[in-house]
Amino acid sequence: MPIHPPPIHLFQETPARGPWSRPEPTPEEREPVREPIFNAPWPALLLVAIILGGYALQSRFSLDLVAASFAFSPAGLDEGRWWTLLTALFLHGNWGHALMNAAFGLAFATPVARFFGTGAKGALAFFSFYLVCGVLSSLGYAGLHLGSPMPLVGASGAISGLMGAASRLMAGGGRVGKIISSPVLGMGGAWLAVNVLVGVIGSGFVPGAAGAGIAWEAHVAGFVAGVLLFGLFARLFRRG
Repeated sequence: MPIHPPPIHLFQETPARGPWSRPEPTPEEREPVREPIFNAPWPALLLVAIILGGYALQSRFSLDLVAASFAFSPAGLDEGRWWTLLTALFLHGNWGHALMNAAFGLAFATPVARFFGTGAKGALAFFSFYLVCGVLSSLGYAGLHLGSPMPLVGASGAISGLMGAASRLMAGGGRVGKIISSPVLGMGGAWLAVNVLVGVIGSGFVPGAAGAGIAWEAHVAGFVAGVLLFGLFARLFRRG
């Protein structure tokens, strides 16, 4: 008795999808995801724009004239020129100085600005923290050079504060970590060593310095201010 094999179907129907079946991807989902060129939060990018745009405007005038009106000095503070504690943060000695601070600013402002958030409240927290660290860095310099007429310009003291805050974020894995921790002590020790080296052998090897003196004391004071105040700002603005 002949045996007939089962019929062969050239086309098979697609089984019906159950309620938990994964839906077919849409054309948009099939497209590769394109990451933005700049993924830094906008407050960090705005800070870079302020540094570079501020120097572009400043460069249209004589540095001596600008420094006489807006640079910070301990002697000027004794004379009541308190506003220079803020205005000096937006001045730079040359394009190299401004570009270097912009690069370091972007590196350390990005995690701090992302922590505070990109809303209005977060931007207020970020820029307030930045300015307070900058002011305290200049006051730290003035405390060691009472009555000195030497003008001080640049955002590096405030950026050192962002560096201190970033070290605490590293210690806490994205949250406010402990002050006594390996990232804070390690970064602080390295930053202190670099600045003491500058103070001992001079600023000839520092990009953008162009032979000018570097207020390394302000850098150290800014870092310490950033480390100590970051937790306070996080609580004030209710960040975790």
